[in-house]
Amino acid sequence: MSVPFLLASSGIAAVAAILVYALIGVAIGWLDRHARAEPNARSSHATPTAQGGGAIVVPVALAVAGVALAVGASAPAGGMTYAAIIGVLALALALIGFVDDMRSLDVVSRLVAQLIAVGIAVAMLPAEVRVLPPAVPLALERLITIVCGLWFVNLVNFMDGIDLISVVETVAVTLGIVLLAAFGVVSVAYGYVAVALLGAMVGFSPWNAPRARLFLGDAGSIPIGFLLAVLLIHVAGANALAAAVILPLYYLADASVTLLRRLFRGEKLWEAHREHFYQQATRNGFAVPEVVGRIAVLNAALIALAVGSALHGTAWAGAALAIAAAAVGLTLRAFAGGRS
Repeated sequence: MSVPFLLASSGIAAVAAILVYALIGVAIGWLDRHARAEPNARSSHATPTAQGGGAIVVPVALAVAGVALAVGASAPAGGMTYAAIIGVLALALALIGFVDDMRSLDVVSRLVAQLIAVGIAVAMLPAEVRVLPPAVPLALERLITIVCGLWFVNLVNFMDGIDLISVVETVAVTLGIVLLAAFGVVSVAYGYVAVALLGAMVGFSPWNAPRARLFLGDAGSIPIGFLLAVLLIHVAGANALAAAVILPLYYLADASVTLLRRLFRGEKLWEAHREHFYQQATRNGFAVPEVVGRIAVLNAALIALAVGSALHGTAWAGAALAIAAAAVGLTLRAFAGGRS
């Protein structure tokens, strides 16, 4: 394990956290006046709340990551040009999301923007970055990666429905990537990006803790989903596909199972609803801190399983994936069943 990298990561996270916390303190009054989330029948909040916090979280995370990459003289696969383009795409999604937070945009325009961003990110991947086995043709793999990336961006947005849930999930996934970088599984460049995003979300967390004074909004959930998707693609491309699946497995399972249920019932998939398992939990007697606390404990186990799967070979990867799936399934069942 690289101790110098972990020490540098601690400083990067601290800088990002302090900047985000301070800038939100300056901007929250303006956000409360111009970008409010009004409660409705499908909301998990009961009072009007400022949103658009992602307009601060995402630029700070990208700026701190950029400085860390430059100072650390570490470039990801594809070089600094690739990293810069990913950053510009994330900023564009944050801008579109912020406009949506202030005045709702139509579904098609948002989806097209996300498809363009994910498509460019995947198209620019170096040929040596392979997510699936070599037997799968590269063109087919890239198409599958775009579809999965687009779904991931949207599920992160769908799952951002109660206080702190996106903080807990993003911190868990990025912490897992930082540990993978420390163990040499993935490039330290991805570790720098991950830890900058981790720190930015930690700085956001006091403003989002129950009862939240500020939401991420689409300005945060969509570009953060995009950045996490890109990072996880590179984790998978480092012969750690199981780790890339295990780290966000709670979000993947909750959103995907909910989507399939709605699909089978013939419901419109793009309409807002309160059917996710974490939302069922709050209706079934769990307080919000209990829900996010359980997800945090689950994610700690998923991090350990993901790192283990990357370090101990194919046999352990399969076992880790099975254990992770069982743990996530038990959590979903507990949320759906409620308190006994």
